[in-house]
Amino acid sequence: MRVGELSCSVGSCCGFRGEIRLQVDWFVPARARLSVFILSFATLLVVSGCQRAPSADVVATVNGKEIMRADLEKIYKANLDQSQQEPSPEQANIVRLKTLDSMIDDEILQQRAAKLNLAASDEDVNSKLTEIKAGFTQEEFEAQLKQRGLTLDDLKRQIRRGLTQTKLINKEIESKINITDAEISDYYNTHKAEFNLIEPQYHLAQIIVTGNPPQQGSAQPTRRPPNEAEAKKEIQSIRSRIDTGEDFGALAAQFSENSQFASNGGDMGFVPDSQLKTSQDVYGAVNALKPNQATQPLPVFDANGPGHKLMGYAIYKLFSREAAGQRELKDPRVQQSIRQELRGRKTQLLQTAYFEMLHNDAKVKNYFAEQVIKQGAQ
Repeated sequence: MRVGELSCSVGSCCGFRGEIRLQVDWFVPARARLSVFILSFATLLVVSGCQRAPSADVVATVNGKEIMRADLEKIYKANLDQSQQEPSPEQANIVRLKTLDSMIDDEILQQRAAKLNLAASDEDVNSKLTEIKAGFTQEEFEAQLKQRGLTLDDLKRQIRRGLTQTKLINKEIESKINITDAEISDYYNTHKAEFNLIEPQYHLAQIIVTGNPPQQGSAQPTRRPPNEAEAKKEIQSIRSRIDTGEDFGALAAQFSENSQFASNGGDMGFVPDSQLKTSQDVYGAVNALKPNQATQPLPVFDANGPGHKLMGYAIYKLFSREAAGQRELKDPRVQQSIRQELRGRKTQLLQTAYFEMLHNDAKVKNYFAEQVIKQGAQ
């Protein structure tokens, strides 16, 4: 997707808890560190006057590396632009604290990558930048940067940090995961019923655009209202590129605004027949396809919202149809599915442990949090 590609698709930034992201997830509680909080509070009240105060421009340090207030405010304001109403001072500072927490986590990752000589090279960055710009005219590209308050150097920094994180995770986590045949067999025997399809299923991929995606790099990825005209123009352009032979998965990774599937080339996995029927337009269009064909652009509506408001436009690609019945372990698709599931579990576990280890080893000073506590105690 165009907007997301300017920031998030280059690699998720920040966030140690679960998914690595610069964006703060409102559904995941902030780290509970009550004992540290109490100690920091007491220390602040008793001895803060004995320490050299940092510059007012510094909101935190990570192993001595400063995080600047201007950078925090830039991300905070990017989020604020999407808000429906002005937050209260307390709410605003909560968002700032969550944003800063993620910035600290990201800086820890970047420092670890630098120590292991895994920082993305200029060649890596320029290659990714070229890939991003391929989806735009020069005028459109510059307009996207201006809309997000970014300079070209800002974008390059985001790309570099994202690629660096990817290299770090690949080396420290992904390369150490091994799934054995015995594990696959054990999983199948334990979950055999899951591979007995009670209804037909469709293996689909999706590209969805709204014409007005959520701005990335903000503290909370609040989605702005869709722009129907821009969405229709963009989805028609994508469909034309599919017609000329461009790879569906590559286009999905670049343009689709469904972050759950975009990074995997838009692959939605297997969708049950009953679920597909919830949208008769999609059901009819998909059933008219042969394997490896794609639908024409279809409107996407918010089924949960009042009046079924238009959310954007989507294109679906059919990989295969699967009849109901038991799938055996010898089926390569079954093995691949199990392997992906087990790898995902191990990745999540190792990432969580790895990130906690890095955080424990880091020397972090959150001056903004101390400032909030001090002001609240007055």
